[in-house]
Amino acid sequence: MSEITTPEGANSQLGQCLKAARQARGLTLKQVAERTGMALSTLSKVENGLMSLTYDKLLQLTSGMKMEIAELFNPATPARPAHDRPVTARRSLSRAGQGQVINTKFYTYTYQCTDLIGKRMVPILAEVRARSLEEFGPLLRHAGEEYFLVTSGRVAVHTEFYAPEILGEGDGIYLDSTMGHAYLNAGDAPAAKGVCLCTSEAPDLYDQLRQIASRDVPPLDDDLPPL
Repeated sequence: MSEITTPEGANSQLGQCLKAARQARGLTLKQVAERTGMALSTLSKVENGLMSLTYDKLLQLTSGMKMEIAELFNPATPARPAHDRPVTARRSLSRAGQGQVINTKFYTYTYQCTDLIGKRMVPILAEVRARSLEEFGPLLRHAGEEYFLVTSGRVAVHTEFYAPEILGEGDGIYLDSTMGHAYLNAGDAPAAKGVCLCTSEAPDLYDQLRQIASRDVPPLDDDLPPL
């Protein structure tokens, strides 16, 4: 079957919609390729507006990603200019020692401002104890982007596409959260500490992050808040 004939600019729209759908699900291109059985190079070309897909390939793609085909042709509503957005007047205070805690052998994450729902930014206080990827487990992946600032100790940042970086107190890193990543303790103290800000258009970002962080939490631990 030949490729679908599309009007000028349609390939770009398809690519933008595919990228938005992929990022909303916290997936990398490699993961999409694995789920759909499509070539990574093909998916990359589609996302960059360099090619379209045949109808059967579109069905293969949407089936593997468990999505409706219409999502690939309906771009998200453009963001309204800042001056034209309604004032929500939302605010939330984060007091010392407060927050929802997820505690494991290798890290402790304390989620801040949990009284607000539907947040597009999730602030987290992190204590990192794992010193190797073997201890930490699989690299983390989720929707959006994030910034990690080291507040004490030294942190080794591992990502799937870059060599590890060592961050000292006051150093920070901004990264694509759909890229596999992990923060490890690289100092002498029992734990390194930092502040992580995760942001995404995905409305369930907070739930995604808690689910990922809870992967090593014992199923019966009365000291943990309910998930």
